[in-house]
Amino acid sequence: MASLNVGNLGEYLREQRRSAQLSLRQLAEAAGVSNPYLSQIERGLRKPSAEVLQQVAKALRISAETLYVRAGILDAERDRDDVETRAVLLADPSLNERQKQVLLQIYESFRKENGFGPDAEDADDTDGEARYDEDATAGGTAGVAASIPGLDPRTTGGSDAGPPRTAG
Repeated sequence: MASLNVGNLGEYLREQRRSAQLSLRQLAEAAGVSNPYLSQIERGLRKPSAEVLQQVAKALRISAETLYVRAGILDAERDRDDVETRAVLLADPSLNERQKQVLLQIYESFRKENGFGPDAEDADDTDGEARYDEDATAGGTAGVAASIPGLDPRTTGGSDAGPPRTAG
């Protein structure tokens, strides 16, 4: 069963590489992995680590989470909505890379605030309320939103901890 996932992953990677008009050698160099290793992944002979998948995803400019699901690292059913949301944000051609990363940071901070995400188990207080560590998310959603020109942090659902922060 794992080989099916790996084969599916390999086929998907090959399609993505070809659509990005990259040779196997170019992708291997951009991802920081060896050419033979990447070839083995594409042929379904190797199951790469999450770290390698992340490097390949970055080189292809695609969602690492999509690769994790295809490799069987993430549960597709449980994480489908999150993966799809991230994939849609990353695939939007009207956004530049910086804007995509800022949107993903905002999205992740909202998920953490609402008790979802990778640290959700650790985010519960003893009273059942989810904790939200504003400093851990680069100033919270208001801080992230403030870094986007023309976006008012007060309209992004920032922290209720007080009035919006101002520089100076």
